Amino acid sequence: MSAPKGDSALSDLRVLEMGQLLAGPFCGQLLADFGAEVIKIEAPGVGDPMRQWGREKPYGKSLWWPVVARNKKSLTLNLREKDGQDIVRQLVKDTDILIENFRPGTMERWNLSYEELSKINPRLVMVRVTGFGQTGPYSKRAGYGAIGEAMGGLRYVVGDPSTQPSRMGISIGDELAAIHACMGAMFAIHARERTGKGQVVDSAIYEAVLNMMESLVTEYDVAGYVRERTGAILPNVSPSNVFDTADDKLLLIAANQDTVFKRLAEAMGQPELSEDERYATHSARGKYQKELDGLINEWTRTIPLTKLEERMNEFGVPCGLIYKAEDMLEDPHFKAREAIVDVEHPDFGPIKMQNVAPRLSDTPGAVRHVGPTLGEDNNYVLGELLNLDDDEQARLKDAGII
Repeated sequence: MSAPKGDSALSDLRVLEMGQLLAGPFCGQLLADFGAEVIKIEAPGVGDPMRQWGREKPYGKSLWWPVVARNKKSLTLNLREKDGQDIVRQLVKDTDILIENFRPGTMERWNLSYEELSKINPRLVMVRVTGFGQTGPYSKRAGYGAIGEAMGGLRYVVGDPSTQPSRMGISIGDELAAIHACMGAMFAIHARERTGKGQVVDSAIYEAVLNMMESLVTEYDVAGYVRERTGAILPNVSPSNVFDTADDKLLLIAANQDTVFKRLAEAMGQPELSEDERYATHSARGKYQKELDGLINEWTRTIPLTKLEERMNEFGVPCGLIYKAEDMLEDPHFKAREAIVDVEHPDFGPIKMQNVAPRLSDTPGAVRHVGPTLGEDNNYVLGELLNLDDDEQARLKDAGII
């Protein structure tokens, strides 16, 4: 393990990130958040398309890039040329994890297959993130996160039953594949402590989504049951819904457990509801879900949001506000736990972004800096790590390698 040790959990790991967009880079972000030295390799003059993505781009600059590339270093390198591939081989000698999310076969065409790289460093862990995995009849297909969400079963169950399947509002397929890739990398590093050998981590987007689908497949296999879109409710689980308030706002209330529903009934001033045979048990409330949710909504519509939330908390009834970004920035709990932090940006000044999660008591992660400028760390990687002199770096630049 080559990177210098520090106080973060992964500060003794070096990572090469050779991917773009989100599925691979989010895996790199997670590792970098906990102290791994992540060297992101980008095409010279172009860089990761994430540098340009996002709906809002003040001064023409992405607000997504500072987050997904935070804590990383940037090295420009033309991987299609032999000189660029040779630099990767040199870096691999002292690398713990290599992340790539190209279409299967790309690394092999560049003579950078795991078979070749593991000859240089048998302890190397290669993380490969793709739409459909490295094997199987679909492996060569292009596969974005949306496709994985569709084929993994998520899109079909998201949204209102009166509409077509919905998107989640974030790139959840890519991010789930990245999280699974990160877990796989840590599993492989742990196994390496016993075996002394690295291995390949194959994270397919559709499988990462499928892994989150609970008992959906088993329900169909055993009972012939097909989960459908249900909108805001959890079918046959009541009350667990979004309810209106007197000031035209919303509060999610989840009181489906018998003891919790009893507390909700008391908070409503209608304790008799918990004794009513239609609502006394979980199964009964599920059967009369629409009717019960209607009764509760009639009551919540008479109380302003703040008062309703206070009453739910007073009676120990789980509830949650439907937050947008502006609500998160004002919430005292978010502030107390520093769930959102200010990070200095060279163009925008201090910018806010989500902090590192989860929290470790002894070796925590941290947001140390925003995403780097393109090629910001060329001199560090080529000069300090690989000992290439100025003349050689100038040659590589003139040749379009860096």
